[in-house]
Amino acid sequence: MRILIAEDDITSRKILSAVLRKHGHEVVETADGAEAWEALAGPDAPRIAILDWVMPQMDGVEVCRRLHAIPSDQPTYVIMLTSRNEREDLIEGLDAGANDYLSKPYDQSELRARVAVGCRMVELQAQLAAKIDELQDALDRVKTLQGILPICMHCKSIRDDEGYWQRVESYVETHSDALFSHGLCPDCLREFYPDVAEVVERRRASAG
Repeated sequence: MRILIAEDDITSRKILSAVLRKHGHEVVETADGAEAWEALAGPDAPRIAILDWVMPQMDGVEVCRRLHAIPSDQPTYVIMLTSRNEREDLIEGLDAGANDYLSKPYDQSELRARVAVGCRMVELQAQLAAKIDELQDALDRVKTLQGILPICMHCKSIRDDEGYWQRVESYVETHSDALFSHGLCPDCLREFYPDVAEVVERRRASAG
C-alpha cells in the first residue's frame, strides 16, 4: 500500500518510514502540510496518509479538512499523529475528516495494527466503488417502459409518441433492451396449422 507521511521532524519521519517499509508498504515522505496537501490532491495520490498534527505552513487538521471537502468514492484514509490527548483536540481532528489517530510516542505494534485497519478499509472502498460502477453501467443500459401505452384492441399494435403505429415487438425493442424470438402458442398452432398441431399432439401423446 502507498502511504504518505507528513512529519516535519526528520528523525521521526525516517523512523516512521523505516517501520512502514519494513512491513512492505511504499512510502511517500513529506516535510510539512503544504507538501502533503500537494501530494494528496494530485493524481495517483497515496490512499493512506499519516499526518502530524503540528506542522509548518499547514497543520494536519487543515490538510484533513481540505481532503474531506473533495468529493470522492474512494477518499484518503487519514491517521492523525499527535501528542495531544485532550478530548476536544481529538474530536476536532475527527470532525475535520481524520479516520483514526495515534498518540506520540507511539508503539510500533499499535502503528502496524492501525495501518492494517486502514488498508482493509481502503480495499473495501475500492471493491464497493467497483460494484457501484458495475451497477451504474447496468442501469445505464436498462431502458424501462412507463406510463399508459395506446394499443390496438384488434391487431395489438402500439401507437408511439409521434402517432405512428408499430407492432408490439418493434416498439418494445426500440424502447428497451429486450430482443424477441418468434414461436407459436398451442392455440395459434391449432388455428393456423391444424395438420402440424395434430402431428405434435400425437407425438406428445405417444411420448407420454
